[in-house]
Amino acid sequence: MAPRRPGGAGAFPRSVEPPSTPRPDSAQLYAALDLGTNSCRMLIAQPQGSQFHVIDSFSKSVRLGNGLEASGRLGRASIARTIQALQICRRKIEQHEVTRMRLVATEACRRASNAGEFLRLVRKETGLPLEIIETEEEARLAVVSCAPLVSVKTEQLLVVDIGGGSTELVWIDLSAVAGPQRPRAIMRLHGGFHPPDSPFPAAKVVDWISVPLGVATLKDQFSDVLDDAARFALMSWYFEENLAKFSPYSASQPREGFQIVGTSGTVTTVAASHLGLKRYDRSKVDGLRMTSDQIDRVIREYLSLGPEGRRNDPRIGRDRHSLIMSGSAILQALLRVWPTDRLSVADRGLREGLLYAQMSADGVLEPDCL
Repeated sequence: MAPRRPGGAGAFPRSVEPPSTPRPDSAQLYAALDLGTNSCRMLIAQPQGSQFHVIDSFSKSVRLGNGLEASGRLGRASIARTIQALQICRRKIEQHEVTRMRLVATEACRRASNAGEFLRLVRKETGLPLEIIETEEEARLAVVSCAPLVSVKTEQLLVVDIGGGSTELVWIDLSAVAGPQRPRAIMRLHGGFHPPDSPFPAAKVVDWISVPLGVATLKDQFSDVLDDAARFALMSWYFEENLAKFSPYSASQPREGFQIVGTSGTVTTVAASHLGLKRYDRSKVDGLRMTSDQIDRVIREYLSLGPEGRRNDPRIGRDRHSLIMSGSAILQALLRVWPTDRLSVADRGLREGLLYAQMSADGVLEPDCL
């Protein structure tokens, strides 16, 4: 499947705050659900200034895309697991009396031949209005969500969103924007990758690509390779081959002034492993800077553990152990092509962007984040 390029809309707030103590007014609550190839995740939040408080959340591995690579269809067992997770989400939405929501599905449903049938079943069994969004919107939400993590010294920015079924990469030139204004310039991309002329300094999107390989689909491509190290090397090489049409692929970039921001379970898991966290702590992971040497050390440790060691490593977790090497192969390929000691870890993404877009459209957020 050929990589795709974009067109349109999205955004994200600068930070997500802990739940507020008083019971919130249900009229002020919003829900956002992200159904990906591997996971079903939802946030319920209340606007607060230019940010929002998270009131409730849900996350579960449903493996919706299991077997999709071979059959082109969503399997019965995958659908059943996903429906069960969505029923929990529905109960949370009803419990909080949420009426404003956006519930989206991504790559697995974009590719499945029976996606329409699946959406109808979701509506029948749960009553939830699930919709499939295009890669362009998914990528834009990821970019804007990472704006607060952009250094004032960054001139060339690569935002990477490693999903279950696809990986989005966006290359942004910030050299024409004054340092202190660079995060704000990224935020202004919420209206599109090529916004109309404005009096503000502009972030220029050099290129954008959606590679139809994520942690689940890349793993499936090489499931027949039995040797652990060989499988990892092949996955990393194969992902790099799929970057050939991305125009900055062979750009020679110095380490100084270049930053990668990664938003994905792979990146946050590698960060947690680097920190030695046996219990995940978002406050320690989100915004963490890691060097390529530190990331390489974690990946080498994963390889030395082998499949059984990774399965029992509390830093990785039972839900992610089978996918961490395919995600690490993607991450390693990116660091091999664009060496940098300024990778920032983002524990934020599509759900937060969906919430922000709804709140912004309703005019319930203060405009200073834009």
